[in-house]
Amino acid sequence: MAIEGAASVRVRSALSHVARHSSGPALSPDLRITLNFHPDRLVGGVTVLHALARDGAYHSQFVTGVGNGGLTAHLGGDRWRWESRIFAGAYDDADPAERPVYGALNFRDQNVGAAPRFGSAHLRLGSEALRRTTFCYPDSWSEPSDFGVHTGMSLLGLAEADHRDALDDYIEAHVHGGVALARDAEAIVLDPCYRDTEIEAAARTLPCPLEWHPGYRLNASTLHRYAAYRGREYTDLGARIARTNRLDPTVLDAAVIGTAARAGDHDPQDLKKVWHILARFGAPAGAGTARAAE
Repeated sequence: MAIEGAASVRVRSALSHVARHSSGPALSPDLRITLNFHPDRLVGGVTVLHALARDGAYHSQFVTGVGNGGLTAHLGGDRWRWESRIFAGAYDDADPAERPVYGALNFRDQNVGAAPRFGSAHLRLGSEALRRTTFCYPDSWSEPSDFGVHTGMSLLGLAEADHRDALDDYIEAHVHGGVALARDAEAIVLDPCYRDTEIEAAARTLPCPLEWHPGYRLNASTLHRYAAYRGREYTDLGARIARTNRLDPTVLDAAVIGTAARAGDHDPQDLKKVWHILARFGAPAGAGTARAAE
């Protein structure tokens, strides 16, 4: 691990603390951590993908101030409190850039990444990252009591025996010591709705290969079938957004939701629920959400 000074001390402290509360068999080195995100959301006036290309690193919400879940990554916020509990205060007075970044363990080998709840794109990290990652199940917002590290991972059995909603079916991962793309990323994987766009162009400048998954799509005329999942107002909003799709106004996809998010005409939390509907019911074969998307 290329981690120095105080950051190295914090990482060792956090890993050691979680390891003492972990048990079970070691992880297979063939498993991968993925970091799901929306590539076309704005951070500091540029898209997340362009920021990745500019910085050469994937940053936590404590650095960016944006995220695809709750926005509580600040001193005294829920994310700060959860990390203080999980890592025994190792990061309480840390610089934001020293804090871990969040992803999930792709133990189900999903082609869309392990936690599509958080975005249509993902970075796939190499096996070295497993050694400096801690895990919990379920998600840290639920203040879990079950943890893991690469040498002791009882969480696989817990997750495989559980019956959660498909968007909640992930083992949360905390990658310590930073994520530098040139060092850590095996690939960036995009939805094909971003082909021949600025997002693809930015992805091709990253120091890792670009791959594609099959893509998320829902016909706007069928959205009403899923109104019970997040609410009728969100299926109606999805149908209205789909009409702005220049390629096909009958289709809701990740890119058209991203365009709506950048326009700023809708509450981001409303658009997040529209994405959940698409991710849950418009997933391709090879995604966990597709298993129960009748």
